[in-house]
Amino acid sequence: MGEISLAAYATEIKQAAQSAAQKSGRQQGNLEDQLRAANELQRGLEILGKSVEAKTLTAELTNALEVFSKSILQSEAGIANGFEPDREAAFNALVTFLMSFASRTGVRDRLNIFTTNYDRLVEAGAELAGLHLLDRFLGNLMPIFRSSRLDLDMHYNPPGIRGEPRYLEGVARFTKLHGSVDWVQTDGDIRRIGLPFGADDVGPYLKAPGLSGASAHKLMIYPNAAKDRETSDYPYVELFRDLAAAVCRPNSTLITYGYSFGDEHINRVIRDMLTIPSTHLVVISRDDPLGRILQTYKDMGRPSQISLMIGPVLADLQTLTERFLPKAAIDKTTFRMSELLKQRFGTAPPPSPPVGKAGDEFDLESLA
Repeated sequence: MGEISLAAYATEIKQAAQSAAQKSGRQQGNLEDQLRAANELQRGLEILGKSVEAKTLTAELTNALEVFSKSILQSEAGIANGFEPDREAAFNALVTFLMSFASRTGVRDRLNIFTTNYDRLVEAGAELAGLHLLDRFLGNLMPIFRSSRLDLDMHYNPPGIRGEPRYLEGVARFTKLHGSVDWVQTDGDIRRIGLPFGADDVGPYLKAPGLSGASAHKLMIYPNAAKDRETSDYPYVELFRDLAAAVCRPNSTLITYGYSFGDEHINRVIRDMLTIPSTHLVVISRDDPLGRILQTYKDMGRPSQISLMIGPVLADLQTLTERFLPKAAIDKTTFRMSELLKQRFGTAPPPSPPVGKAGDEFDLESLA
């Protein structure tokens, strides 16, 4: 997320990115701030009729996004090609982490997973865990982003049982708020391309038929939005609407892991969620180097609805899954066995109530 090198209007873009970062409470601008400023400048140059300058800036943005996409893929490749015992332990911890939240019966609300990362690590973990992810993309060969969710879900018919279908267990809703390295804008649509996990380069996979000569500048990496839409926020406005709809309702619990509260558009949704008294926010983070977490905790002014777990021990993924998070268990048999063991060995039998004859009086305090 470091800054990118731009030659055209570098000083102006850097100043605009720095100003935007400071308004958001961050000390330094990052790649997203630069992309936002550069895209706005590019649009302004087109409006002023400076097509040569606009094309030069577009070419530089394309190269910068190509380099950034390669860095994302390199991080994926570093995990996929890592030392086998370490890789297996890491993926086991990731699977356990995901299933600690996703292991719920079909009658309960689906788990909603939101991420601001561009990589596909969550998708890889869900694939290993056999977890079905529901997102806004429909299709198989080249899934297309749809604005209408229609609350699609997955059901099955139990063998030998007649009646209504039952909800399939092990299903979660998945939303990538800041886009993904395999999302491409082409022909007025957002499509997800078949980019292997940890590929060397995204370029060869953009030359497939139907992508209309797409380049790295067409990657849907926030805030790099499609330019042929009425709003420059598409498709991100749809994704943030999903976040607000999922968390801003009674009895919802939002758990953030590794989020530094540096995105004001997400903080606004969290702030609105906490206006509902029955909601709760759990913050898990390794540290707070920018002081944003504690500052946000104080600004929201709802300490009874916020739980903080900050520290390298608490945020370590393996320690978190082994000692703090509940074990993954979907079937009711496991729960019933746990309750039976708890009743037999964990607690003493309740005292028998006193037996008396009709007309006897009992002291209510002694009964209590």
